[in-house]
Amino acid sequence: MTAPYTDTDGRTGDLGDGTYRNPVLAADWSDPDVVRVGDDFYLTASSFGRAPGLPLLHSRDLVNWALVGHALDRLRPEAAFAVPRHDAGVWAPSLRHHDGRFWIFWGDPDHGVFQVNSRSVRGPWSEPQLVKAGRGLIDACPLWDAESGEAYLVHGWAKSRAGFNNRLTGHRMSPDGTRLLDAGTTLVDADTLPGWFTLEGPKLYRHDGWFWILAPAGGVATGWQGAFRARAFTGPYEERVVLAQGDTPVNGPHQGGWVRTARGEDWFLHFQQRGAHGRVVHLQPMCWDADGWPVLGDNGAPVLVHRKPDLPPQPRSAPGHDDRFPGGRFGRQWQWTANPAEGWTVRHSADGLRLTCGRHERVDDLRALPQLLTQRMPARACVVEVELDLDGGAVAPGARAGLVVLGDAYSWIGLAREGDGRVRLVHRFAPADTDRERDAAPSRASPEGRARLRIELTADARCRFAADTGDGREFVPLGQEFAATPWRWVGALLGLFAAAPPGTGHAGTALFTDFRITP
Repeated sequence: MTAPYTDTDGRTGDLGDGTYRNPVLAADWSDPDVVRVGDDFYLTASSFGRAPGLPLLHSRDLVNWALVGHALDRLRPEAAFAVPRHDAGVWAPSLRHHDGRFWIFWGDPDHGVFQVNSRSVRGPWSEPQLVKAGRGLIDACPLWDAESGEAYLVHGWAKSRAGFNNRLTGHRMSPDGTRLLDAGTTLVDADTLPGWFTLEGPKLYRHDGWFWILAPAGGVATGWQGAFRARAFTGPYEERVVLAQGDTPVNGPHQGGWVRTARGEDWFLHFQQRGAHGRVVHLQPMCWDADGWPVLGDNGAPVLVHRKPDLPPQPRSAPGHDDRFPGGRFGRQWQWTANPAEGWTVRHSADGLRLTCGRHERVDDLRALPQLLTQRMPARACVVEVELDLDGGAVAPGARAGLVVLGDAYSWIGLAREGDGRVRLVHRFAPADTDRERDAAPSRASPEGRARLRIELTADARCRFAADTGDGREFVPLGQEFAATPWRWVGALLGLFAAAPPGTGHAGTALFTDFRITP
């Protein structure tokens, strides 16, 4: 059932012969949850402090996916996300379909449990509603019980905010999903379970007369997937480990969601922590043993290659990366590192993204820059390219723009205007333990104020920077190799930015064209 492990060569795990290779989503789609409506499958994932949030993916076979939108245009409360907060915001959402509507619940560790809902996955989505206020409330999941007509909610706890974790709390909920009906009951206290720690990410189901909670424990890089069941919602719950690394290279198979196809097959989508690549998504077969417990993967170990679900064949697809920015608009794969403000982009009639050089006090630390447009970094070897035009006569001294690999440490390549008005090609970086960047290579003249920027990414997230300034030398390597790093809870991001130091007046714009990622 398994095969020697290699990274996915392309953008999809579909091998084209009726089988697939994990991961089926080879990028940072953290904390996935999935639901089926008719013949369609939909998936959402954590988006933390980026906007828009709550990505929405669609598939017909659980292997080939496309990004179709977002359910959250801006993070709330808005003032809290006017600056980058990559460790806050949307944590581990749950996606459900009930009463003709899609519902997404999530926990914001600083504010509480929220929900949004919509009749169509493509929106419009309701304004976020706070269902339970409080610090440390994370990983919320609802259940509408068709057997009793009752509604329930379960959530976990973040020790960084609440002072404790390893505990799952349950509530009765109003059927309209707007409020909780009790003070809450501890459903599972994993401190009482020998060897269990960091229990989180619960997903709540009803099956075969049992209440089921599928929840991981043991930490994202080293843990396992657990299952809990009880005859009553409030317990008592018995537990079992249903997916663990075993002899495979899939470390810490972590939280995800169970889905049943229209033909009655059961599948489980979960993530694996892969360093700078973040949390990539795996698909596991699922069945039930003689005692009624779920069995995931190959007898409890992750599969690497497996037959695809018994569903009609679909074209090979994966969420897109490339963008020509028609009319100055960017594709749905892009997210800001904070709630966007008016004027960050300039619409125009041609192709290309025109970013305003936003003035910022911490222009030498891109991790603090809200006006930074990002997308997920592929978990595969590839080449990233974009063309940049920075008009030296129209931008303020000190203005710069470029292409960045962003994490706890970051490195970027781009153009900057010096005090004498000249535009130069620059390559800069900032280690994780500093709040200011420095040169990664000597700057070079860019007489035309234009450059084609390139980053070669290896399969293990090492980055090699190069640029072509149109001076006849084609691509010239710049600086040392840079090892990408994750950014707290998220994988490294690819980003485009334009910025200027504090001052008065308009600082100008930078034009990005023809962004593409190739093998």
